[in-house]
Amino acid sequence: MESLKQELKERIVEQLNLEDIAVADIADDDMLFGDGLALDSIDALELIVMLDRDYGIKLTDPKQGRAIFESINTMAAYISENRTK
Repeated sequence: MESLKQELKERIVEQLNLEDIAVADIADDDMLFGDGLALDSIDALELIVMLDRDYGIKLTDPKQGRAIFESINTMAAYISENRTK
């Protein structure tokens, strides 16, 4: 699970072009939206595409996405349980 969390951090920084944030700056329980990394709705769409492309997970319910994208911990747990790739 730790390697998946590290991989997610790296992909988020790369995918979303977070130039001012280093992978080491992201804690596993940091909020991804709002007060944490301050991601926005466009970033959420990018994360949905990343889940589909990299892990074979298709999200269709925006409410489900909010819960999954709460933190690196919640993303890693969801991917571990639902990945097809």
